[in-house]
Amino acid sequence: MSTFNKYACGAWLLTLGLLSGCGEKFLEESPTDQVTDANFYKTATDAIQATNAIYGELITQGQYNAALWGLGDIASDISTTGGGGGGDGIEYQQLDFFNIPATNLVATRLWGSCYVGIGRANIVLQKVPAMSIDPAIQKRCIGEAQFLRAKYYFDLVRAYGDVPLLTTPPVTLADVNVPRTPAAQVYAQIEKDLTDAIGNLPPSYSGDDLGRATKWSATGLLAKVHLTQNKLPEAATRAREVISSSGKSLWENYADNFKVANENGKESLFEAQFFSGRNQWTQNGPGFSGNEFFGPRGQGATPQGGYGFNIPEPDFVAGYEAGDRRRDATIWMPGDTYPDGRKQPSSLPGSPNGYGCKKWFVGKTNTNIWDSELNIPVMRLAEVYLILAEAVGPTPEGLDAINRVRRRAFGLPLGTASPRDLAAGIGAAAFKTAVIRERKYELAFEMDRWFDMKRTGELLTSPQLIAKGVKPFNIVLPIPQSELDVNPGLTQNPGY
Repeated sequence: MSTFNKYACGAWLLTLGLLSGCGEKFLEESPTDQVTDANFYKTATDAIQATNAIYGELITQGQYNAALWGLGDIASDISTTGGGGGGDGIEYQQLDFFNIPATNLVATRLWGSCYVGIGRANIVLQKVPAMSIDPAIQKRCIGEAQFLRAKYYFDLVRAYGDVPLLTTPPVTLADVNVPRTPAAQVYAQIEKDLTDAIGNLPPSYSGDDLGRATKWSATGLLAKVHLTQNKLPEAATRAREVISSSGKSLWENYADNFKVANENGKESLFEAQFFSGRNQWTQNGPGFSGNEFFGPRGQGATPQGGYGFNIPEPDFVAGYEAGDRRRDATIWMPGDTYPDGRKQPSSLPGSPNGYGCKKWFVGKTNTNIWDSELNIPVMRLAEVYLILAEAVGPTPEGLDAINRVRRRAFGLPLGTASPRDLAAGIGAAAFKTAVIRERKYELAFEMDRWFDMKRTGELLTSPQLIAKGVKPFNIVLPIPQSELDVNPGLTQNPGY
């Protein structure tokens, strides 16, 4: 179980004196009706609470509670909308079939959530360095803000391309209504933030602080940022650092990554922290709503009932190799037994094949299965192994990295050669194809497949997505219409 057992839901000055709420697992809420820029940022507790607020966006509908699974999963080749059809989940249907208007709710939420998180990080990075507090806490808070700002900008630049780059709190509307910054400059800022964060963050935490961003969170994310830009030597260097020095190791059982009891565990580099207490109709946390949204549809008012969104595609399910244990940890298959003893039907509304997303399922003893405390991994050690493999190619180092992931998938000893290994002598092109395929199945439903398909070119060549109507301009989302309406400096992405 996650070790965060206190919460911060304070109200923080974000931009132009406005206040915004947040949810996070670190500290008790302080009174918010008297918080001002003049009387805040005085104590170490103030600095920590302001930093906690940056984390709060990770569990909202603009991040891991809706937008990222809509884009990362449904807009890819691993899943389809599901749900009840008609207008049910129209924002996901639009992504699924690449008929995405500038008013699409997923695109709007993702943009807004990232900039709320960035705004909070910018204030911490402005205020905390000038505070007279414990230097260790000061340094850590700065590092956490740098890491989280980089994470939010990474989501933005991959999803939309050029985006406004804001690194200081705005004072006037003119400071907000700025044009889009070239993606290369945004990536340069991301790299700088992560490099700085590596120097500011501790290697680990304990107690109530377990789950905060660490030096290794930042190093792993920097490896991924380099890979995304095809900076392969740099990606390999950072991946090696994580593998050799972080103290992290793979769970022997793949499914152990997705258990509440193992949150922030030995394979985890960083997770979005969810916790019990979610009201069914609360839109922004703290519980993960995927437990309900992905639950089998039409199964009655029981702890196993759900809406049946994010349904695995038949081609994806058929692509599992025989004996790959990841399938049973990830997919509801017809005939699977629910915790209440019933069986998964062979056909469900939205899923005529009877498949469902199982990876994030947490059974409940009450009917409020929205109330899921299961964290969502943002980065795991297995992904770092695959980053290293892709970066160095079919060298002994690259083969060892991918084969450790493959051995675990088939329940084999991680450090011993096996019949499931990719063999020496495989060509570079075939090896890269194998690594990308391994990412597809290792990281399935971890909200990243669309981003992988974009960077590898598969988004526009996949027969499945071509049949669904993907077009060349769908390599980015539309800039939200609501942003274009208020910021005359913005331009729309071509095609939208």
